[in-house]
Amino acid sequence: MFSVQGFLRMTAAFAVFAAAGWLTSPVAADEEFPFGFEMSLDAPPQPGSKRIPTLEIGDHGETKLDLWCKTGVGQFSVAGNTVIFVPGQLQDPGCPPARAQADDDLIAALSEATTWRRRGDQVSFVGSKLLRFHINTN
Repeated sequence: MFSVQGFLRMTAAFAVFAAAGWLTSPVAADEEFPFGFEMSLDAPPQPGSKRIPTLEIGDHGETKLDLWCKTGVGQFSVAGNTVIFVPGQLQDPGCPPARAQADDDLIAALSEATTWRRRGDQVSFVGSKLLRFHINTN
């Protein structure tokens, strides 16, 4: 037999489960490692340049690096909030010494990162130095 009270309970229960699913799904997606995205370092350009370092991370962790001056490849491995970055070959097109050193320092800091976290479009790598990147959403 159909009762209004039973119908209201079922509707309320459905609303609670739907709201819980709606609230947790985007949050879970925002907290995943950004495989398949390009990110830009949260830093101002070097003097005399407009370039900001970017990482383009493929679906399997393969990474294309466009740094202050140098370019190259690398690999990210992720397990939970643990991260390992292994740099590959970098190309130096005759970088000025200050930019070359900034690139080397950035690669070293990425290599020393042991954990990562994501909040929305911001991804942080934590090691001897905190590096913040923004996922390019355009």
